[in-house]
Amino acid sequence: MDRFPPPVSGALPLAGHLVEFIREPVELIRRGHREVGKLFSLRMPGRRAVVLLGNEHNRFFFAETDKKLSIRTAYPFFVRMFSPEFFFFAEMDEYQRQRKLVLPRFQGAQLDGYVTTMREETAEFQRRLGDSGEFDLISEFGPLVMRIAARCFLGPDFGTRMDRDFFAEFRRFSAGMNPVVPAGLPLPSVIRSNRARDRLRAVLGGMIRARREHPVDPPDFLQALAGATYEDGTPVPDLILINLILLFTWAGHETTAGHISWAMVDLLSNPAELARVRAETAEGPIDMAAVRRLSHLDDCLHESERLHPVAHVLLRQAAETFELDGHVIPEGTMVFAAPSVSHRLPEEHSHPDEFRPSRYAEGREGKLERQALIGFGGGLHRCLGVHFAYLEMKVVLATLLRDYDFELLDPDPRPVPGPHTKWPDSPCRVRYTRKVPAVV
Repeated sequence: MDRFPPPVSGALPLAGHLVEFIREPVELIRRGHREVGKLFSLRMPGRRAVVLLGNEHNRFFFAETDKKLSIRTAYPFFVRMFSPEFFFFAEMDEYQRQRKLVLPRFQGAQLDGYVTTMREETAEFQRRLGDSGEFDLISEFGPLVMRIAARCFLGPDFGTRMDRDFFAEFRRFSAGMNPVVPAGLPLPSVIRSNRARDRLRAVLGGMIRARREHPVDPPDFLQALAGATYEDGTPVPDLILINLILLFTWAGHETTAGHISWAMVDLLSNPAELARVRAETAEGPIDMAAVRRLSHLDDCLHESERLHPVAHVLLRQAAETFELDGHVIPEGTMVFAAPSVSHRLPEEHSHPDEFRPSRYAEGREGKLERQALIGFGGGLHRCLGVHFAYLEMKVVLATLLRDYDFELLDPDPRPVPGPHTKWPDSPCRVRYTRKVPAVV
């Protein structure tokens, strides 16, 4: 008797569910939940795939990463975009060594130091906006988020010189991120991604060498990495350093640009919640003390993460054959977690399709709701930059919502179709009018 998880209907004779997964992955997984439940299989050409949904399965997914489940073999396109011995894709000991190099830059006082940069870049963004006009959220928030990441991770001189060409270079690099296409295919998007990667590596390598020759004090993110050694005193290879800077600058905009855009959409679509956020930001500069008081904005951002996780599916590969809920998952099976669907399961989240930030209010239930969010991953491999991202979104949104009135011109925007990062699909425009002089 075959104990592999039951399949979803609609598989084509040769392609299986691949075509549907490429076109509408979230809808396919939702249908699987309706038909089968929280554990089911998909047919993919040449491989088996299963989907795990719900809090219990998500805990298994992250707890078993690097044990029964491998993150290294699940993302062949990331291995090409970076390198086989880099960060998530290295053996556990090496991953831990690299993680320790950057973790201090996302903790405590280091985060406090980023607030000034975030405020300055938001003020410059306001100066470019002027007193009134219209803009597409991703088209403007994307470069803004990239400039903030560039200044925080690459230094103020580079950040102030960064223009849209640099943002476009990272977009070309991101085009290599495709979970359904074999990594070795010489597709035009892959070729463009490889070329962008090589150009970015050359720029970042030059910046590291320049910092070694002319260090800055106190050391910033780039300076700390330029002089980094492992705990045993061994120098960190330059390619590792370059890839770490590339990863955090890229990831610092890839997810945050989408998340902050969805948060703006959600707030403008819910006037009562918007009014509460504005009441928190009524007076004074948005400094770290003010950020700590933005409890309702924090709840709203978590609710946007729940409703619109930018990383809509997460991947692992079975490193061994194991049993789960009475089903056998053979070694080599692709295993998917789906924040986009798990976050909206009606049996686990009340009013799952509604924007209700109050679900995160203090108390046991609110804590459990936060713990159920996996938009930034989970376990040991949870995104190190999640606190940086939330801090950045609070500073930018609090400042803009304090100083401008906004109107959403394209109501109910849909996510970008296909297997891509789930940003709001364009057009997703707002109209704005300055209501008070900007506080800088």
